[in-house]
Amino acid sequence: MSFSWPWALPALLVIPLVFATWWLTRRRRRRAAVRVTSIALVRAALPGRSRWRRRIPAALLTLGLAVLAVGAARPQATVPVASSSATIMLALDVSGSMCSTDVKPTRITAAEQAASAFIKSQAGGPHIGLVAFADIAGVLVPPTTDDQQLLTALDDLTVSYGTAIGEGILVSLDAIAQVDRSVPPTGAAVPRHRPPGYADDVIVVLTDGSNNRGVDPQVAAKEAADRGVRVFTIGYGTANPAPLACDPAQFGGLGGGFSSGNFGTPGGGNPFVADYGALMRIARTTGGTFYRAEDASALDRALSKLPGALTIVHKHLDLAPWFAAVGGLLIAAAMALSLWWNRTRRVTAPPRASSGGN
Repeated sequence: MSFSWPWALPALLVIPLVFATWWLTRRRRRRAAVRVTSIALVRAALPGRSRWRRRIPAALLTLGLAVLAVGAARPQATVPVASSSATIMLALDVSGSMCSTDVKPTRITAAEQAASAFIKSQAGGPHIGLVAFADIAGVLVPPTTDDQQLLTALDDLTVSYGTAIGEGILVSLDAIAQVDRSVPPTGAAVPRHRPPGYADDVIVVLTDGSNNRGVDPQVAAKEAADRGVRVFTIGYGTANPAPLACDPAQFGGLGGGFSSGNFGTPGGGNPFVADYGALMRIARTTGGTFYRAEDASALDRALSKLPGALTIVHKHLDLAPWFAAVGGLLIAAAMALSLWWNRTRRVTAPPRASSGGN
């Protein structure tokens, strides 16, 4: 915690001043004590208070003054947040194997739900773009902060043939280059003396298969590494045989919806399994991280770790209004308790005995 007005901290000296005034007042009261003939009458006139009742209002008042004095110095909390200039490109595999039901309800539906939750969690933060790849790759949504545009595009995803992971990386790089001038587009020369470190931008590749179309993923990874753009890879799905099932709206490139029986190898495995070795190499080449997600919860966890990989900036939050509110409440509580516990009691003195005499 830091202070905008540290010169206001000497206001804390008012606390010992209050205690000194209180001590002097008590001392004067003792000197001005009045002798009375009936101690019982004095005890009856004074409200009964235990020692802790006398100390609580004083403690609350002291604490309230201290909080207000600190608040006068304008305390600020420094919190880490993702840079608003950062860009996250989500490159999603939309090959036909994404209709596998080994991840419930299907791989593509679970991926859409996880991506939607991630986008909503980043509201007001980095720009997010969306790329889909099967036999080719294309930008569905360029980097934006418009969550609704991204969510609508996710709802409209359709599957097709092929898995072009390398193309997905290159298309994502070009989308980043459109909004970040420090990242050259693919095909352009990269400055020899590029500033050290990573760019503010990252690419997230989610795939359930191995590359079988277009450019080699390692060539694309080298292009990303040269530009300081990290690629985080997620190997999605299990090795368990499972039927393919997607609704007709999800089969834009396969000529209509279908539901199949189990697609398994003679040995009982699932042929639609991500190439974990290739994905690890992509991440290693670019300085990113590889994640394995065999179910929806693992995918959620992988996506939730992404913001920590972005460029972090520190934002200062002004805490002075909170200190003022808490200090005022403490002082109000001290006064209220003091008035309540020191309320006067009416004491009715016994009648004087009349002196008889004739």
